[in-house]
Amino acid sequence: MRTRTLLPAVLTVASLTLVGCGGDGDSGAPASTSSPSSAKATASEGGGSAEVPEALRFTGTTVDGKPFDGASLAGRPTVLWFWAPWCPKCRAQAAETAKVAEEYAGKANVVGVAGLDGNDAMRDFVDQTGTGSFPHLSDEDGTVWKRFEVTEQSRYVILDKDGETVYEGVLPGGEGLSGKVAGLTG
Repeated sequence: MRTRTLLPAVLTVASLTLVGCGGDGDSGAPASTSSPSSAKATASEGGGSAEVPEALRFTGTTVDGKPFDGASLAGRPTVLWFWAPWCPKCRAQAAETAKVAEEYAGKANVVGVAGLDGNDAMRDFVDQTGTGSFPHLSDEDGTVWKRFEVTEQSRYVILDKDGETVYEGVLPGGEGLSGKVAGLTG
């Protein structure tokens, strides 16, 4: 009887572990926006006010130990790049993601969301990959990953300027990321 009780839990853990560095496939379909919801609040920023969608109502700490407020992303398209420091597919996405962050600076946000390891390894990854030009959250407890229903690393969640999810999936080597962002900043 005990085996029957433990089997579903073991299978769930095994399936998450086997995900590895994400699938090679690209679902291409927009992710569900039911969680986080699209409800909005108003926040003041720089003397003005901006609508803050529910999706961006989160806080965290960067890998450098600085506080981060998701509300600061409101009003611009946003790329959330979910990565793990030991993931070779994430490492392969780093250069293209940094290039997109530089190319669309001031027009779109790019934020790395590191998980599945400790903060020291996350900082080392940022240093080694040259991706320090944009913020990276240290999501050791998986709060932001859960918020966006991300279950594997090397995954992108792209939000439009209103905070609606327009893409969720894997982009091997970051291929196609620039085009997706260009379509939102157009």
